[in-house]
Amino acid sequence: MSLFTYKQRNNINLLIIIALGCLIAYSLLGIFSSILSTLVLYTILRPAYLYMTDVKKINKRFSAVLLLFVSIVVIILPFYALSSMVINKIAELQSDPLYFKNMLFKLKHLIPMGGDLQNIVEDGLKKAGVWATELFPSLISGAFNIVLGLLIMYFLLYFMLVEMDRFEAALVKYAPFRSQNAVRFAEEMRNTTYANVVGQGFIALVQGSLLGLSFYVLGYTDPVFWGVITTFICFVPVLGPPVIFAPAALMQIANGNNFEGWAMLIFGFVVIINIDNVLRFMIAKRVGNIHPIITVIGVVIGIPLFGILGLVFGPLLLSYFVLLIKIYETSAMASERLERIKTISDHDEL
Repeated sequence: MSLFTYKQRNNINLLIIIALGCLIAYSLLGIFSSILSTLVLYTILRPAYLYMTDVKKINKRFSAVLLLFVSIVVIILPFYALSSMVINKIAELQSDPLYFKNMLFKLKHLIPMGGDLQNIVEDGLKKAGVWATELFPSLISGAFNIVLGLLIMYFLLYFMLVEMDRFEAALVKYAPFRSQNAVRFAEEMRNTTYANVVGQGFIALVQGSLLGLSFYVLGYTDPVFWGVITTFICFVPVLGPPVIFAPAALMQIANGNNFEGWAMLIFGFVVIINIDNVLRFMIAKRVGNIHPIITVIGVVIGIPLFGILGLVFGPLLLSYFVLLIKIYETSAMASERLERIKTISDHDEL
């Protein structure tokens, strides 16, 4: 006969489950970014997978493999190729001290700077270069971690797609809310993911492409490099394209190229910046919008955790956190209403 009652055994089992769950979660911290990437890609690829399997009646496994291959070609390979290009270019600029000295010398004639301000700007440029180099994933030094993370991500994603019904049923079953709130959370999570990843990514890509194209037309150096840098910077609302095109235009004016400088300033402030508002309005009507405060704080949280991917994952995590708070408030209010109704009915019976 057991020493424990039925309730005590359940409580002990619950404690063991919580302890093991915490241990497993701690052990998975190293691949947390891969797990989060899997959820993001699953949310993005889910409509295409359902269309292929339910509408076109294509084999589930073949559809999953095809979508994984497309995601590698469209997302993964370009991202790491561009990251590698950015790392090499930043290292090249850092190894050429005359580049920054010439730039500061020209800016000094255009905008008067004291000795202290010049030292601050020079030190800031050096630290920005070091920070940017560490921000991007290195294909050489971190090759093993990158490959391992991608293997884990695509392994999980494949089975999540192929066994979609079981996976989503398990999520609803073990979710700590009622079924209608679980469905609501899934819909809001989908909209949040689309707004952060697809919406903001599209806006950043358009702005980066416009800046790179304008640099190319006006004869600026390295238009592709600065277009890529602008694309990444556009994920941060506080910064944006002016961080890139305004100094570049001032440098052109300092070099005596007044047309190229003023044309870039006018095109940047009139077109590149305002295209953000137009596209954001269109996207907000389709999938919702993310408040700039959430985006900025999310970036601050995400970059130390995920590096350059924190530009996307940080705002996502913060948005999910806010969404959970809203659902908790809704459930708490519903519980209070039920409790009041129960209390009134019990009082009437007495």
